[in-house]
Amino acid sequence: MSWTEWAGPVEIEPSLYASDFSRLGVQLETLSVAGARVFHFDVGDGHFIPEITIGPVVLASISPLVRGWGARLDCHLMVAEPERHFEAIAKAGGDSVTFHVEVVEDPARAVASARALGLGVGMAFNPETSVAEALDAFEGVDLVLCMSIHPGYSGQAFMPEALARIADLRSRLPVSTRIQVDGGINHATARDAREAGADLLVAGSAIFWNDDPAASYRTLVEAVGA
Repeated sequence: MSWTEWAGPVEIEPSLYASDFSRLGVQLETLSVAGARVFHFDVGDGHFIPEITIGPVVLASISPLVRGWGARLDCHLMVAEPERHFEAIAKAGGDSVTFHVEVVEDPARAVASARALGLGVGMAFNPETSVAEALDAFEGVDLVLCMSIHPGYSGQAFMPEALARIADLRSRLPVSTRIQVDGGINHATARDAREAGADLLVAGSAIFWNDDPAASYRTLVEAVGA
């Protein structure tokens, strides 16, 4: 399966990094029942970003559950040497892997390496990297992730300048290439990002840092007409 088969025209992706890990399975099941089809799984190595987050061991424990619910795991590698981790992500049950243009010397080789493992492929770029500077690296990917925060901890505010970058991406990329935005997504910014051209909207604290994550998820879905 691929992004064209498992994701709808617009998706709200709950970001597991903001979840309550003592209740992770329960929260994911609740969100799946609420309609979540793609979950965002952030991997941080303490080098590319200061934080050390979750990795393949956690991914392997939840992937059978997520697959059983008919959902998918979109893995965002905020790491210094992403290609080293593709095989572990694939074996642990990841469906797609997104890595940063700032840390790959040969983007085409990295894309081919991920594809060979049966993974979907995304390319991310940081706020300091311009669209024009990163554009050549995006060839052949399923999605481009425009970071609307500095990658790292959950709960950061959305950078308004990301909206122009999203619109610029949409004007330059093929219609078939999905545009993802990650960071500071809430009910207001999700709508703005969608209007700018994003169709994959990653939301962490806006979903999980509430008493009823499923209700928060549904409100976000309604905000963007997903």
